[in-house]
Amino acid sequence: MDTGGGYRVTAEKLPELYPTQFHSAEFWEILGRTVGTFGFLENVLGRAIFAFTGTRDYSESELQAALEAWLPQLEKAMSDTLYPLIESYAKAVRQHQHQTPIDFDDLVADLKNVAELRNVLCHGFWSPPDANGATVPFYMRSRDKQVFNDPIDINYLRRVQRSVTALAIAVVDSVTAMGVQFPGSGGPGKPLIESV
Repeated sequence: MDTGGGYRVTAEKLPELYPTQFHSAEFWEILGRTVGTFGFLENVLGRAIFAFTGTRDYSESELQAALEAWLPQLEKAMSDTLYPLIESYAKAVRQHQHQTPIDFDDLVADLKNVAELRNVLCHGFWSPPDANGATVPFYMRSRDKQVFNDPIDINYLRRVQRSVTALAIAVVDSVTAMGVQFPGSGGPGKPLIESV
């Protein structure tokens, strides 16, 4: 549309669901479910931080300082993004008196790897798919300017969703392996807060 020397987009003539019209509804559903699973993982990490920091043994001289630091730590666990949550979770587990879970370093590495992919899925630009239904989302990491190059299709997203679910379960297991009930689950183990 000419605006007297310039132009404007004729928004009413854009395709329905623009700019997402090129991918199938199934693709967007699976992408949404995958992103939703990352939200679940973030919630699980926050609860695990609560469990590990709430059951850690402190000496009498450390107790007051630990108590004063705990509420801000929990607030941070409920508001941080995925990567800082992973860092806080790893620190809480390593500082806990209970034996660090077997293959814990591998779990933390897997969590960090999947956090990178989460950023691609949430912040990438999805160009039209190729003939096989795959697209390489445009995404560049800010810290090193690395461009994402993997083609993503529905099957790729399903694998990621299942992997993120498995990682969340491994985080839950790291808590319940101590004999502690996973916070908010009502599952087996000793509750962190006893009912009065």
